[in-house]
Amino acid sequence: MAGPRPALVADPTTIPLPRRPLDPSDQVRRWYERTLGWPVVPGAPGSPVRLRTGMLFDVLDVPAAAGRAALRHLAPDSPVALDGDRMRLLMAPGSAREVSSVLDWLEWGTLPLDLTVLGEGDLMEAPLPPGQGALMAVRLPKGPGPHGQGLSAGLSVVRPLPLGRTAAVQGAAVWLRPPEPGGEVEASLPTLSALGGGGGAPDLVRVLGTVATHCHRLRLRRSRVQPSL
Repeated sequence: MAGPRPALVADPTTIPLPRRPLDPSDQVRRWYERTLGWPVVPGAPGSPVRLRTGMLFDVLDVPAAAGRAALRHLAPDSPVALDGDRMRLLMAPGSAREVSSVLDWLEWGTLPLDLTVLGEGDLMEAPLPPGQGALMAVRLPKGPGPHGQGLSAGLSVVRPLPLGRTAAVQGAAVWLRPPEPGGEVEASLPTLSALGGGGGAPDLVRVLGTVATHCHRLRLRRSRVQPSL
């Protein structure tokens, strides 16, 4: 008669470690690095991924109302991002160095304008990739849409959140016009070399002229509603 079977002792070296929960920022980083081929700067776990500007593109950061007015000067596939009440228009690399001189030439250089540029050596928080996870609403300013459609004031456009994100990212930047995987983003961006050219090439001078005009109007509008001291 056989005796009792020996107790099985698990070898701790053969037991797989618990799988680490996937950090949502890893999903964002992989989309930019692997799908688009864009250079990124990973942050600490749970912190936003940032994009390196000045390599594939520069960025013009303006009030959303001013950016909306400039959409008609951009190519339909030119990427545009929204971050709260700000809009980020992607420009050809090297354009950030030219913005100040172009504004001077347009006679806007002496006036305070609510716009900033990001170029070589700068970083931009990466907007959330499209088509991932739960949904959030983005409110767009009144005016024509990116492809000529009418947008009414307060219209909510559904944008995706990556899986695993919490309510803390409700203010995260999203793409209004997302970049197309497999495309060369540089070909769709406004540039100074397009001035006077044909073929509907995006023209940075027209973009800056429109943006500056609307930034100035917004500033005057705000100054009229400020209480007098």
